[in-house]
Amino acid sequence: MPHQSRALKRVSVQLVASCVLLASGAAQAANLGFLNNTPITYMKQPDLQALNKAAHSALDTKQDGESLDWNNDGAGNPVAVAGTITPSDTDKKGDRTCRKLTMVAHAKGQAQTWVPTVCKADGGSWALLKQ
Repeated sequence: MPHQSRALKRVSVQLVASCVLLASGAAQAANLGFLNNTPITYMKQPDLQALNKAAHSALDTKQDGESLDWNNDGAGNPVAVAGTITPSDTDKKGDRTCRKLTMVAHAKGQAQTWVPTVCKADGGSWALLKQ
């Protein structure tokens, strides 16, 4: 795969991957072995892309409290990963909109939840709010 194409893929999953992988990396760095075998440990790049696509869809189409179901069907992962994405706490100030995004993943009998806040300016893209 050409370098430029790989870079575009990384950018396309930046919203979700930055939330999820930071949590995973921090767990390993802190030696939090109890997080082994959680849904994030089974997710691969195509799974993150499916989650990212669902997150953007939920952010753009769902009202606060409305959930969107997602799964990794067709991602080529032998481990089934599925869950829900629920936006909440929408806050609009000027041309900037921020929302909390509750992302839940289930895999092999385990559940994991992430609750990042994301923002965008009118006409812009959703991006993780660094806190």
